[in-house]
Amino acid sequence: MTDTMSPPEPTAPAASPPRTGHPARGAFRAELRRGIAPWTAPAVALTIAAPMISKAAQWQGSWSGTQELLHSTATLLAGPLAAAAGCWQGGREHRRGTVGLCLSVPRSRAAQLVMAALPVAVWAVVGHLLAAVGVLVATWPYAGAGRPSVGLVIVDAWFLVCAVFTGFVVGRVWRWRLAAPVLAAATYLVLGFPLYTSSDLRFLSPAEQYSLADRVPVAWFVPVMVLWTGAPVLALVTGYAVRRRFLALVPLVAAALVAPLIVSSGEDLFRKDQVAERLVCSEAVPRVCVSAVDGPLLSEASGALSGPVSRLEGVPGAPVRYVQTSDSRRPPPDTSRLPYSSRGWTMVRGRLTDPAWYAWQTARFLAERDCPESVTETEVEDPAIVRVRETDAAVAHWLAPWGGSRLDPAQGAVYLNRLTAMGDTERRAWLGRYLATRTSCDPKAVPTL
Repeated sequence: MTDTMSPPEPTAPAASPPRTGHPARGAFRAELRRGIAPWTAPAVALTIAAPMISKAAQWQGSWSGTQELLHSTATLLAGPLAAAAGCWQGGREHRRGTVGLCLSVPRSRAAQLVMAALPVAVWAVVGHLLAAVGVLVATWPYAGAGRPSVGLVIVDAWFLVCAVFTGFVVGRVWRWRLAAPVLAAATYLVLGFPLYTSSDLRFLSPAEQYSLADRVPVAWFVPVMVLWTGAPVLALVTGYAVRRRFLALVPLVAAALVAPLIVSSGEDLFRKDQVAERLVCSEAVPRVCVSAVDGPLLSEASGALSGPVSRLEGVPGAPVRYVQTSDSRRPPPDTSRLPYSSRGWTMVRGRLTDPAWYAWQTARFLAERDCPESVTETEVEDPAIVRVRETDAAVAHWLAPWGGSRLDPAQGAVYLNRLTAMGDTERRAWLGRYLATRTSCDPKAVPTL
């Protein structure tokens, strides 16, 4: 009998090990989801949003006003919070007693620092961007021409990253559970102190309160401020985590090179916004013209001035334009100035809070004389000068009555009654003679009432 051998069964190929990503990416994702890191985003967003919401009437409708306050809250309030979060993260190994274990792994100290601090910085930036986008969207429906400065948002976000890394190094070095709140208080004081100085050195502070009204950053503002803010932090991290600590001198030299540029520039870190100089005007005559950044105010201003305009209809020498201008010089004879509108006070979200006051201020500018203080001072008791002053006040009040305006009952009120009692033809003739003397400081030239 012949033995038959069955062929060997084929063996299954060995299963290949599962593909895994780079270990650093996995560790980074884990750090993003645990500990204090994910709580940093809502904390930063709420820290910025709360004061912004409480003062919405003052900034909503103005790109410059929005970013002024947004910059203040991001640096002065969210900055100390970011530093405290980084400090708490940096002291984690001390609290857990795992410092020796961390030092035993092959990864360098610099890599460990970045891996632990970067998630907190990322969430801090996320919180800042959420708040920034929210307030800018809230401004958009009420804003005129122009646009927000992306550069300022970038500079503020970068400052929060620097604050986190600075706090992290402090937390690694300072082994105290209260180090984080103490660092937050110290950061606030350090950032706030330069605000009370008048020296141009204050522009080196990341929390300097920039005046952005009708101004935008110059082209090199972002790279220079990013370098100035980040270089000292890079030097701190290098000195702590890198073996060749002399390399920390490199970013310090870079910071020393750009600091004189910032200090010498001062207010010139911002240039005039060309959009702010452009006017938008109504079609009807007399034309009402406001700055393009206050474009939504145009219909409000036109409506508020309908009373004075109708009362001046047919009067020789009446203005053909009412212009909003920051120039203190007297406008041409056929032009009169509009009052400045302050958001949160006289204007909220593109609407006038007191149209009667706006009209009265416009009438007051129309009756205002560009004369020396010896003529315009209210303490002057010369009867001729007093007559002119009270005549001007009576004309302004007749054009635009306002409850807050005060007329001298012994003279101004009498002039107002006389002007009111005139017939239309007689009043138009008298007002024509009066408007012809708007630039005159000679009391004899002003017609009497």
